[in-house]
Amino acid sequence: MKSGLLAGGAATIGTGLLANGTAAAAQEWGENRRLDAGDVAILRFLAAAELIESDLWVQYAELGGLNSGIPLEVDPNQPLNSYQAALQNLDGDATQYITSNTLDEISHATFLNGYLESNGADPVNFDEFLTLQGSRATGAQNIGRLTNLMHLNVDTSWFTRYRSAKNPDFGATFPQALKITDRRAIPVDDADLNGSAAHLQVIANTAAFHFGYIEQGGSSLYAAMNQKAKHPEVIRITLGIGGDEIAHFLEWVDFAGNAVQAPVAPVTDEGLTFPDFFHPLNPQTQPSLIFPVPCDFIRPNLPKCSVIRPLSDEFGGAVATIASFTADGLFVGQSKKFLRTLNELAVAADAATR
Repeated sequence: MKSGLLAGGAATIGTGLLANGTAAAAQEWGENRRLDAGDVAILRFLAAAELIESDLWVQYAELGGLNSGIPLEVDPNQPLNSYQAALQNLDGDATQYITSNTLDEISHATFLNGYLESNGADPVNFDEFLTLQGSRATGAQNIGRLTNLMHLNVDTSWFTRYRSAKNPDFGATFPQALKITDRRAIPVDDADLNGSAAHLQVIANTAAFHFGYIEQGGSSLYAAMNQKAKHPEVIRITLGIGGDEIAHFLEWVDFAGNAVQAPVAPVTDEGLTFPDFFHPLNPQTQPSLIFPVPCDFIRPNLPKCSVIRPLSDEFGGAVATIASFTADGLFVGQSKKFLRTLNELAVAADAATR
């Protein structure tokens, strides 16, 4: 699994580009290949982001996908475990959606690395950083992970942002829909997996809001990178994969909304409550609003327009994405070298210009 899903090539991130400096090596590729330094930097960061997403989605698929433990060999007739059942309380197709989202992210990472190699650039390889302990619950693989899903500080402001007529690119800020701090989104062990119905539902609901958080970030990231890409094929890649990220996001908006309405909500466990957002109803948190509300766009004096937001580097770019993932708790326990590597890739991508 580790080499097949996450490697995407033999070159490590610690050699090649980073050995001589990301920008300098990317410039060399730009001089000798048809992609310039900026396009290479964009694609390398997107490959890194997709490896991170693949890693976390594989963890979700192992315990919550169609076939616990084997996300690529699905068996819809296999009995559900209690975590899968809690997820299916939010949507009867939850296990299929999780499996499909996982396969999509793996395909993105594999394609981006393959495309880089086909143009003479080094792929991104994070094998040396697959060091984190994942879940020990039955169904989870005992392999090293890039990401940590057991100490999440889920930013739920995306839920209120997309129900607002304001845009973060103009400086608007948004309240948290829920306060989810240092929580697990997958069962840590069999004690979790065999816990009470409320215990499993709160874990599943946490995952639901984390799904939306991850995919809204990917939607903004690809849109931000698209504005920098030069080569027509790189523009096509950012539009094509970015569109798939948006499709994911819209599903998880609806999914998360189901976690905060009857019959699932209200539900409480270990101090975290998911209330019924219909009682009382607040337009900022209305569960059934699954499409973006029209907001300020381009200039505040223009008519409001439904769009993905943010789109700027400051809030939706590569550096902003890594800062958000770090604050989310995804990298709890990761090495400083890993974080430094990600930051170097992010800075190079944000520096690209059309």
